[in-house]
Amino acid sequence: MSDTTDIAIIGGGPIGLELAVACQKAGLDYLHFEAGQIGQTISWFAPQTRFFSSNERIAIAGVPLQTADQSKASREEYLAYLRSIVLQFGLRVKCYEPIVGITSDGKGPDGGFILTSRRGAGGSAGATSTYRVRRIVLATGGTDRPRKLGIPGEDLPHVSHYFKDPHTYFRQNLLVVGGKNSAVEAALRCYQAAAQVAISYRRPELPAKSIKYWLLPEITGLTQAGRIAGHFATIPTHITGTHVSLQPVDAAFQPRGEPYDVPADFVLLMTGYEQDNTLLKLTGVKFSEDGECRPIFDERTMETNVPGVYVAGTATGGTQERYTVFLENCHVHIERIISALQGTTRLVRAPDFACPES
Repeated sequence: MSDTTDIAIIGGGPIGLELAVACQKAGLDYLHFEAGQIGQTISWFAPQTRFFSSNERIAIAGVPLQTADQSKASREEYLAYLRSIVLQFGLRVKCYEPIVGITSDGKGPDGGFILTSRRGAGGSAGATSTYRVRRIVLATGGTDRPRKLGIPGEDLPHVSHYFKDPHTYFRQNLLVVGGKNSAVEAALRCYQAAAQVAISYRRPELPAKSIKYWLLPEITGLTQAGRIAGHFATIPTHITGTHVSLQPVDAAFQPRGEPYDVPADFVLLMTGYEQDNTLLKLTGVKFSEDGECRPIFDERTMETNVPGVYVAGTATGGTQERYTVFLENCHVHIERIISALQGTTRLVRAPDFACPES
């Protein structure tokens, strides 16, 4: 065994880091693992993407999040903030060390678990290590991989499920597929970078409640004016190197009318993301049967059906179709878990914000 400890925190996002600080303050013995770098999912955001939630709602560990102009934090500002948390509290996160195996150590219900990790930055396969732990907290998030459409051409090199930099699409024909917040933001930012933007969405109009309130008037105005071509009530059926075939659909997403082609030098498939629940399954956690495959847990303690296995953060939401679990309403998980780990279980309620943002 490389190490033996009481608690293993798996996941180095904001909630994982906040939990690590809480464990440290409570004097609990823990190890912390992250498959990539801290804030890995946030690092996928396009440059200068701003959070929907205001700064006080995404601040962690009691440390205020300040920005130069008092506006909502950008991707870069928040990643710098997370780095400062790690430095300020001296957190020891085993980055680029994904957990690839979880088994019971065979010593009864309180015997704990054996974790196997593989070290190596950049996806390289490094040496494996094993750890014996008594309890596990999975703070692994819910947006690990893209939701694939399963259509021909989806894996072509000019097609991506991740929006990185608007500059890439300067004076190029770009088709954005999707109609919620990420798709709208990508369409607007690329339009502002002088791309020829079109957007395909399977419903007759954009869902106002799923779009940042400061973006909705702009996307509505540009599509109505034809500055951004809006292909509503359509779904892509085939992607080639030069165009995308769109099929008009009815309210039940069934074909109606003839398909047609839209020119596309690049395609952004902003169709959402799915949770990788591999580690949850390895521990034997049970899931809901509502299509979102949410882990089942006790809200008082965040403990799952497997004794000693806890879940925290957006990992509790599974693969969310309509997002209700965000960073801003997950802070309460920390106090619940710490209370349970110390054997002083009590129901801790989430704060009641006057104006919900996310």
